[in-house]
Amino acid sequence: MNKELLNYVLFEQQKNWGLETNFVPREITSKVVSLLHLKLPVIITGVRRAGKSTLLKLVKKELALQEHNYFYVNFSDERLINFSTEDFQSILDFMQQEKYAENCHLFLDEIQEVTHWEKWVDRIKEKHPLVITGSNSKLLSKEISTILTGRSMSIHLHPFSFVEFLSARNVAFSLFKKDLAVKIQVQHLFLEYLLSGGIPKVVIDKEKQLLSELYENILYRDIIKRFNPNLEKHIKEISMHLLSNISCPLSQRTLSTMTGVKNFSTLKTILNTFENAFLLSFVPKFDFSLRKQIQNPRKVYCVDTGFAYELGFRSSENKGRLLENLVFLELKRRTEHIYYFSKSNECDFVIREGHTITQAVQVCYELINENRKREINGLVECMNQFKLKKGIILTFNQEENCPEDKRINIIPVWKWLLIQRQ
Repeated sequence: MNKELLNYVLFEQQKNWGLETNFVPREITSKVVSLLHLKLPVIITGVRRAGKSTLLKLVKKELALQEHNYFYVNFSDERLINFSTEDFQSILDFMQQEKYAENCHLFLDEIQEVTHWEKWVDRIKEKHPLVITGSNSKLLSKEISTILTGRSMSIHLHPFSFVEFLSARNVAFSLFKKDLAVKIQVQHLFLEYLLSGGIPKVVIDKEKQLLSELYENILYRDIIKRFNPNLEKHIKEISMHLLSNISCPLSQRTLSTMTGVKNFSTLKTILNTFENAFLLSFVPKFDFSLRKQIQNPRKVYCVDTGFAYELGFRSSENKGRLLENLVFLELKRRTEHIYYFSKSNECDFVIREGHTITQAVQVCYELINENRKREINGLVECMNQFKLKKGIILTFNQEENCPEDKRINIIPVWKWLLIQRQ
């Protein structure tokens, strides 16, 4: 691209990005900082607008970096649309010209927008501490790891957790056990969090209509544009079906019939692209046989409950499915290997560590006479199957000792989310 324009954009980005504003603290900031001493590129992935750019500023602030000891490039800037491989060297030339420190920190934002970035990063990684963000899971691919000689650290950033949501609302949640007023406030805000989600800008600006705009942006920029234009209508229908059926098993055959995408290979690629954009996740049924895991239906979850509530079809079961989706998102923050269990009965989540199932979690919006036996039996069957000494049922606001089985703890999701942080 034109070197004069590139230099102008780089200058403007430094000026604007260096401005200090107040940000909601993110729980993984210290983890990112702790990895930098390893002198490896730190790659932060996450759905668009999860707060990756702000996280870079929080890292810069925690490191107490002064001007000219850090350099920021936002590759999603539309003025860089003609950026080419040769322009990477121009960035380094600009830094030298403006007398940036030789080993200054580089913050590279939305780097998936340009090609061959990994070769450039591999060349400069010994000299500069690097923090890189991207909105596509291809940043974690084996090909990139190979080019980086297998030397990088990856962190995934989710939208706001409930703790971060409460921080954005300036609520001293740690007092909820002692202060009844705080407890009532937390319970009230939990319903808002469940329905509106944790996309930072939506939370801070309190504008839920932003969800529709953001979802369309992700759908077109990260998914639809990767396929033949003739598939646009089908992809939008698939998207609506998935959003309307979160926390449910997904049958590709049913999805194929409903949307008219008869080629299963194409359908699988479309679903993988939703996952690569971090918009949706698919949870397999647990089985010791990998082949059976692949064959069984997977349950679908959305990256943010606000998307599902605002854009999916609503039903009487909607809040229960949203609650299960919310629990999945929290489990995903903590662990990598999540499954559901189904035999005679079903348990919503089982967690695997190594080769062992270590945890069973059942989610039910409200335990009532009509569902109580089913929910408890599903959890007990799972606990017995994997020889677990205890299990948990998470509800919207019920808390009790389970008389049917003393090994089971029944607590509200909002409390479960908070006691994990204390």
